[in-house]
Amino acid sequence: MPFAASAQSQLNLTQGVTEISNRVYDLHMTILYICIVIGIVVFGAMFWSMIAHRKSRGHKPATFHENVKVEILWTVIPFLILIGMAIPATSTLIAMEDTSESDVTVLVTGSQWKWHYRYFEHDVEYFSLLATRPDQINNKLPKGTNYLLEVDRPLVIPTGKKVRFLITSDDVIHSWWVPDFAVKKDANPGFINEAWTKVDEPGIYRGQCAELCGKDHGYMPIVVIAKEPAEYEAWITAQETAQREAKEEEQRLLAMSMSEAELMELGERVYLGNCAACHQPNGQGIPGVFPSLVGTEMVTNDINGHIDIVLYGKQGTSMQAFGNMLTLREIAAVVTYERNAWGNNTGELIQAADVNARTKN
Repeated sequence: MPFAASAQSQLNLTQGVTEISNRVYDLHMTILYICIVIGIVVFGAMFWSMIAHRKSRGHKPATFHENVKVEILWTVIPFLILIGMAIPATSTLIAMEDTSESDVTVLVTGSQWKWHYRYFEHDVEYFSLLATRPDQINNKLPKGTNYLLEVDRPLVIPTGKKVRFLITSDDVIHSWWVPDFAVKKDANPGFINEAWTKVDEPGIYRGQCAELCGKDHGYMPIVVIAKEPAEYEAWITAQETAQREAKEEEQRLLAMSMSEAELMELGERVYLGNCAACHQPNGQGIPGVFPSLVGTEMVTNDINGHIDIVLYGKQGTSMQAFGNMLTLREIAAVVTYERNAWGNNTGELIQAADVNARTKN
């Protein structure tokens, strides 16, 4: 299913594909029509009075000071209109916040600049990153249909089931926004916000981070795939099996050492894919914004500190934790690469076992 907003007028609210999103749309249109009627009545009366009672036609201004009946009337009528608008609005807001009796719960965690999803009922979790090619962003290739709205691993949910989202952040304030679901909740570090949806039709639904969260704010798309329950169960089972096997494989590889060439080749790929956006491909960083990795004390001397900052990030800075995103071998490789690239040449090789020794079990 295409992004709903692209198929509708860009000047109006997205109608969406869920019961709640349609209630929100209907409420929006109802309030809009009420405001249009009020505007026509008020401005119509005002312009009619100005034209029909203008001085050139011999009319003189009234000299009365006040009129109790009129003042009561123009107080009571707006009050009744507001009450009439508040009743459906309150009902819709209460329904939007009711996350009880959910069938599936997903923890959504925002970080600079990606989303992490964890399914509470299953041993499945993963990161979802922008999949648009850098060559498209740099205008070296034509932009695709879903430019900046495509990810490598979308969130998958079942149709016909109530899905609860627990939304939080690892660093700064983000906002998880899927217009088709009428879901837009801030992801605040240290707090959890709740939202929910129930999608009846299978399809692909797209959204974005809607809170300015840093230099790559525009590169945090959201893609949700709604599958039929049987297809969803097959997918979740396959994910559980794959992640379990990956963990077993990683444990098996802990005892195996990688050569310098293997570490540097893997480390360069990991660095360019995850670190170069801030620290630059040449490791020089951006002065005053992102630190250089060339010849610094940590990179040339402090091995444990270097591993720790990749594993756990650094609070109060843009340096995020990669411990849950990269494997032990990938962290070992990227640390090795940073300690031996761009003239650092420490000669030190970090293995997965060294990284595992620094993890907080």
